[in-house]
Amino acid sequence: MPTISVYIIAYNEVAKVQPAIESVSWADEVILVDSNSTDGTAELAQTLGARVVQVEFKGFGHLRNQAIAACTKDWIFSLDADERCTPQAAQEIQTLINSPQALDVYQTPRRNYFMGKWIKHSGWYPNYRQPQLFRRGTMSYDMKPVHEGYVLHSDKPIGHMVQEIWQFPFKNMAEVMYKANRYSSLGAEKIKHKKITMFTALSHGIWAFVKHFIFKKGFLDGWAGFVIALGNFEGTFFRYVKAIELQQGERWKAPAASDRTSNE
Repeated sequence: MPTISVYIIAYNEVAKVQPAIESVSWADEVILVDSNSTDGTAELAQTLGARVVQVEFKGFGHLRNQAIAACTKDWIFSLDADERCTPQAAQEIQTLINSPQALDVYQTPRRNYFMGKWIKHSGWYPNYRQPQLFRRGTMSYDMKPVHEGYVLHSDKPIGHMVQEIWQFPFKNMAEVMYKANRYSSLGAEKIKHKKITMFTALSHGIWAFVKHFIFKKGFLDGWAGFVIALGNFEGTFFRYVKAIELQQGERWKAPAASDRTSNE
């Protein structure tokens, strides 16, 4: 019978990793790909039966490729620490990998819980990311530091699972701001070669808000939808501003004492 590995990437996720691991206890192999957490994430994962692999963080594309390399089974299922595989999704996965008609790669729908409610709009449902279920050897990731893409090594079409998994993306508002700051810094590296102005940053930020709140019907999610749209504005705006900062280099740094004196 086909076997399956589940890999979970994590960094300082001790508050989330246990339910993630427990939700895939049915798998033949569970691997926690840790980037030198300091909060006990790796130690907790080991007590739960997961095999821990330490990978220095060099961007999410590199991290996920290293995770694939650590898997040893026929199939691979990717789960993040803030995701939970539901029993219904687990049953569908096992049915798919045992089917003679199985495709090689599958997208998995995700349902997000935020600000005390299940989000139904805002671009957050069904909220596919990279395909999460795939036959080993049929998919890898590009080397982008954030919002990494995927590369197919199969001529078969991508399938879509029916049953959803759950995602709890933020434990509090502080984490919302932390992730926006971290992801905007990583994203700035991707666009620093482009011609960018402050108007570019503002216009892209406004478009990110309008896209999520209006066109993706975030207004139907109430204040949660507004916060999601606002978070997309901030993340996008500061990604471009940080790229300008990288381009400006020394010119944005504080002047030397002699320069301050000469300008007084």
